[in-house]
Amino acid sequence: MHPIAQYRFCPQCATPLQLRVAHEDGGARERLRCPACDFTHWNNPTPVLAAVIEYQGKVLLARNAAWPGKMYALITGFMEAGESAQEGIIREIAEETALMTTTLNLIGVYDFQRMNQVIIAFHAVCEGTVQLSPELVDYRLFEPAAVKCWPAGTGFALADWLKARGLTPEFIEFPKPETYNPGD
Repeated sequence: MHPIAQYRFCPQCATPLQLRVAHEDGGARERLRCPACDFTHWNNPTPVLAAVIEYQGKVLLARNAAWPGKMYALITGFMEAGESAQEGIIREIAEETALMTTTLNLIGVYDFQRMNQVIIAFHAVCEGTVQLSPELVDYRLFEPAAVKCWPAGTGFALADWLKARGLTPEFIEFPKPETYNPGD
């Protein structure tokens, strides 16, 4: 199945979309297009915010209730319309952990093509008392030197944060597809 084939109908006229080639500024591109009204599904990446949370001198990683297994990851979330990336990650941290962000710095921007996302990652120093949202079931605090990175998505942001602190990141083996956590 084509990666964008799940988008099936035109949101303007409800006609079934078709994969069609059209000439755009960058040349010929195959995209889902409406044969009736010329709507194009651009399939642009979604911006996702992520935070390496430093709490009590350790790295806070959390486990999502929907994930199988015992995988822990960074706090992540989607930007809301009208907010900056910085405002969005501060909101996500507060919503998911009840922590207050006292310092926030950009780590970098990361390509996550498998999920068609662009990850904007921050280092957040936080304080307060952790109270997890219903979407999270557990959290753990890790010494920075003990954190293991995953070789995709936010794992690269965590690795860059560790390198900036003079630590050598250690990567875990990539999980099998049937047990892989899509929220990494």
